[in-house]
Amino acid sequence: MESTTEKSSLYNNLENMSVAEILQNINDQDQTVPFAVAKALPQIEKLVSITAERMKAGGRLFYIGAGTSGRLGVVDASECPPTFGVPFDMVVGIIAGGDTAIRKAVEFAEDDAQQAWRDLQEYNINDKDVLVGIAASGTTPYVIGGLKMANQNNIATGCIVCNSGSPVAAEAQYPVEVVTGPEFLTGSTRMKAGTAQKLVLNMLSTAVMIQLGRVKGNKMVDMQLTNNKLVDRGTRMIMSETGLDEATAADLLKQHGSVRKAVESYKN
Repeated sequence: MESTTEKSSLYNNLENMSVAEILQNINDQDQTVPFAVAKALPQIEKLVSITAERMKAGGRLFYIGAGTSGRLGVVDASECPPTFGVPFDMVVGIIAGGDTAIRKAVEFAEDDAQQAWRDLQEYNINDKDVLVGIAASGTTPYVIGGLKMANQNNIATGCIVCNSGSPVAAEAQYPVEVVTGPEFLTGSTRMKAGTAQKLVLNMLSTAVMIQLGRVKGNKMVDMQLTNNKLVDRGTRMIMSETGLDEATAADLLKQHGSVRKAVESYKN
């Protein structure tokens, strides 16, 4: 059965379109993505809930994927420490073919059904952890193999796929299926499918971190102060929370190294 992500585009003769037509048609297709994600909210809720539960008990979150899907997992994982102040190994993104594949495609890396589990062994994955397989097609052997072995080792498994009834979703205990349909450029799942996966990853990691207490009010109070923009943002957060002037707030932030610690020290 042909997957919907591989079906022929609703548009033809793309090379004959004007730039304006190309952009309008891509944008028209992009606007369908949030509606597809909305239909999957109950599935996303289940995945968030089990992930938060496991992580509260000391577990970690792992993403595995190939190509665009793998890169999206690596991006989401790498953004958790600076955004939420968590250890770098609390959310881990693994891409088929290793870190080289982040920049350059590694031929046939996604076709090895055993490699994902070998990659996960380097992190001593165990039954406290959660493994999420990311695969637009839902047919990637690398992801299927990783989920299968995780299930055999009592590890909670989830997935983010863009076709219904896929082998990846069948292997996941907590599947998320966001059916995005044919791409503007036939089969180019870095487009709508990739956008959908990114939206789900945003939801998953952000909702989990809120559940873990890494957000206060609506602020990233545990963010890492890795550049001047973030120091300025942190200073404004402290000013808002305490009523202090900018210079005093900046000194307090510099002294304590985090917005949360600075505000707590002032209030105590």
